[in-house]
Amino acid sequence: MAEIIEKSGLRWLWLSAIMLVLDQVTKYWTIQSLDLYESYEILSFFSFTYARNYGAAFSFLGDAGGWQKYLFTSIALVVSGYLLYLLKNSSRVQYWQNCAYALILSGAIGNVIDRIIFGYVIDFLDFDLGFYRWPTFNIADVAIFIGAAIIILESLFSKEDTQNKGKKND
Repeated sequence: MAEIIEKSGLRWLWLSAIMLVLDQVTKYWTIQSLDLYESYEILSFFSFTYARNYGAAFSFLGDAGGWQKYLFTSIALVVSGYLLYLLKNSSRVQYWQNCAYALILSGAIGNVIDRIIFGYVIDFLDFDLGFYRWPTFNIADVAIFIGAAIIILESLFSKEDTQNKGKKND
């Protein structure tokens, strides 16, 4: 098993662990320090605000009656399993890809933990630009966003010519 971890993307699970701990510690701090919807201003456009998200991104299906908890938990667990599979089957030198998978994995697991324990996801990062207020989010969401952005950017700027992938063995 150690050899599989050493030669594959699984060696990037350290990043998942760090982000997961950071996510859970900040959520714990939030529920210990703030009452629901209480806000603590850090900058004129940024506050810590304790909010609960019963849905998915942007509270999608947040008022669906409770069944969405099981749907989103199931989806996150399937995606997490697939990400572990991808990490296991990727080369350890695919740094950006493995970093992206590890970040998305940590975010998915962080939000699943909330759904299982509380029935909702704890959000607290609150940006209000005056003309637009972004929906409150958390560290897990940040990890998912950064991981997805890395995947998109790598697909756009990858050095490997995707049109010639199949021609290498000719």
